[in-house]
Amino acid sequence: MSKYFIFAVIILGIALVINLVARRSINYNGVMDAGMTITSGAFVDRGQIPAKYTCDGEGVNPPLTISGVPVGTKSLSLIVDDPDAPGGTWTHWVLWNIKPDTANISKNSVPVGAVVGINSWPKNEYGGPCPPAGSHRYFFKLYALDTELTIPITGNAGELMNTMAGHILTQTELVGNYSRKK
Repeated sequence: MSKYFIFAVIILGIALVINLVARRSINYNGVMDAGMTITSGAFVDRGQIPAKYTCDGEGVNPPLTISGVPVGTKSLSLIVDDPDAPGGTWTHWVLWNIKPDTANISKNSVPVGAVVGINSWPKNEYGGPCPPAGSHRYFFKLYALDTELTIPITGNAGELMNTMAGHILTQTELVGNYSRKK
């Protein structure tokens, strides 16, 4: 075999691994799962969230697209949080009982039938990124569940995570970055 062929095979292998890792979808066995994805038409994964979706703009949720939901999913849940907040993780949005056939969550909307939990403000709504200093990461974490959840609207991200335990079929995430202009 030529060294060029071996080099090409190595490059293809690396590209495959990068593609799988970039999707960051993990199935219920903890194995990488390239199926379910969450994306946004407003920003790319690991890219900058436009100001209009933050406290410096309209403060509304960005449009989101969901695909590859596994067969057998009974509901979806979404948690948007900022692990870089000075006092610990700050929750911006908590949704559960999203219908599994939901393909899009439009800008400034909640899917029909979904329940909006309490964020860190504490309010039952989306709260846009508003870092006090520096650049922060915002994780849009989507979960496919084997059940619908019975959590009161006073539930928060911690209660949602506890209730989802043992019911997660797969999960994936989209990460956006934001820093305020001085």
